[in-house]
Amino acid sequence: MTHRAAVAAVVVLVAFLVAACAGGPGGSGGSGGSGSPSAGTGAAGLAGRTFLSTNLRGRALVAGSRIRMTFQDGRIGLSAGCNQMGGTYTLDGDRLVVRDLGTTDMACDRALMDQDAWLSEFVNSATVALDGATLMLAKGGITLTLLDREVADPDRPLLGTRWVVDGLVAGGTVSSVPGGIVAALTFTDGRVDVETGCNTGGGAVTIDDGSIAFGDLAYTKKACGPEAARVELAVTTVLRGPATYVIEAGALTLMNGTNGLMLRAAP
Repeated sequence: MTHRAAVAAVVVLVAFLVAACAGGPGGSGGSGGSGSPSAGTGAAGLAGRTFLSTNLRGRALVAGSRIRMTFQDGRIGLSAGCNQMGGTYTLDGDRLVVRDLGTTDMACDRALMDQDAWLSEFVNSATVALDGATLMLAKGGITLTLLDREVADPDRPLLGTRWVVDGLVAGGTVSSVPGGIVAALTFTDGRVDVETGCNTGGGAVTIDDGSIAFGDLAYTKKACGPEAARVELAVTTVLRGPATYVIEAGALTLMNGTNGLMLRAAP
């Protein structure tokens, strides 16, 4: 499943799930460390946190997939490489109780769809243990270990990162960037350098906590093909005046009213 498809699925299901499915394979590597970036030891410390799988004993994860689990405002969000799932959760002692679990309906490889089905059944009534940044769920001889996302996959810095545009947002609809067209933003102190998908340019910006005010940006005047021109218009529309931004791991979402850009940190 592509990053763009995942984001579209999240929008359809529940607003609290984050759009991107960041991170590499969970596989059977070692479990995570300790030292949580947010308060809470014991299962009551789940609220407001996202965890990524680091180890699964008693069952194998599909190659290249990773389990993501989010707890927010009494709701749980799950993904395991295919669909996005969401419902309500409570804790009964050290057991997780999940109700009203809904899912998007995207077709994936059978192995990934079977993994979704297993995860949706596994989490309900699983025993939960939280120690700092490490979360463990156990049920039926299977143990799933996850690490707080902020430790497993920290937020990339806005400044100095080359952010490549993956998705174009217009009126709540996300469209992809055509193959072969590359648009990107690089922020430095007080400036942004822009690759529009055709032309290049940049100018002054004022960056605050969660917001960016773009000044008058200047661009080269090279003629573009129709697809590159479409991407350029979408990019430059967002980079006018004030915008808000959110970074989660290697994903940057930049919104200016109902228009926006979804970007990923370049390696």
